[in-house]
Amino acid sequence: MSELKTNKISTNDQNNVAIDNALNLKSYTTAVRDTLTAATGDMIYNTTDGTPQVYNGTSWNNLGSTSFTTSYLVVAGGGGGGARDVGGGGGAGGFRTGTLEFSRGVPYTFSVGGGGAGGTDSTGNRHGRKGSDSYISGVDVTTITSTGGGGGRGYESAADERNGGSGGGGAGITYLTGGSGNTPSTTPSQGRNGGDGADVSVTEYGGAGGGGAGAAGSNAAAGRNGGAGSINTLLSTSQATSASVGEVVSTNVYYAGGGGGAGHRSVGNTSLGTGGNGGGGDAVAAGGQSGTANTGGGGGASRGTAVNGGAGGSGVIILKHTTNLTPTISGLTTSTATDGNADIIIIKAGTGTITFS
Repeated sequence: MSELKTNKISTNDQNNVAIDNALNLKSYTTAVRDTLTAATGDMIYNTTDGTPQVYNGTSWNNLGSTSFTTSYLVVAGGGGGGARDVGGGGGAGGFRTGTLEFSRGVPYTFSVGGGGAGGTDSTGNRHGRKGSDSYISGVDVTTITSTGGGGGRGYESAADERNGGSGGGGAGITYLTGGSGNTPSTTPSQGRNGGDGADVSVTEYGGAGGGGAGAAGSNAAAGRNGGAGSINTLLSTSQATSASVGEVVSTNVYYAGGGGGAGHRSVGNTSLGTGGNGGGGDAVAAGGQSGTANTGGGGGASRGTAVNGGAGGSGVIILKHTTNLTPTISGLTTSTATDGNADIIIIKAGTGTITFS
């Protein structure tokens, strides 16, 4: 692959090879490196990553770097709630948790999704909008994407954005079917389905609850509440409260709850669904309650004219790693916490990078 040229190579007193001048490895970008016909043991300097790398027969790895395990939680933005009387609640943002092997010296990209807008009381725009995705990516890891929550369906709004991490709730009278959660499919599931709305043949007709990470949204005829989110333990209840992320319920921290759906005001149906644990917004007559920021909760629906559905709550990414690392952070809004011999990075907004050294 390469030719070594030098004026002098000799052994020193300890029988090690000594080189009078600095050894300069051949430089390649990542794109060019990947076109090489490499043999096990080949070394280069990667100008894209700014690191020396060695080929192990299968992949290029940073020379002298050590990998480490990072636990993560990635929650996407929640969907907005539907507008006007019979709207469905917004679906929660996708919820994914697990571990990744990171390497020192490699920049990893993180992005926190925002919540979707609530539906507005104008024909064709009464459906809630889908939330934005959150993700982790890097050259040596599998990209982890949590999908934005589906928007709640709206009265007389054929357009919809109901499918997502968790599905938005169906509307009443027309467009009854709730959205599908876990779209696209991940294992384990990143979210649940939205409930189905009901038409005028059902006493409790109206919109349904949005799906949550832990439970489906309730159908209109069964209470129209948003589905509960899921519990995660990377942060303690006190740490979550201090950082204003997740929803603390008793001794647990929930994320990604669905928004509540609304009944129809003009026929005396005053029922309003509540949001699921994990930041889901309640349905409110004077305008749906928004999902809580940095929970991925879905927005609540509205019941009434000239009022909007609630917006979805923004997502969050949480990383937990060993304390012998120094992170360099760019383009992200973060805070930190500790847990014994582990450090925690809480990413609340932005798209940017973290490089560990």
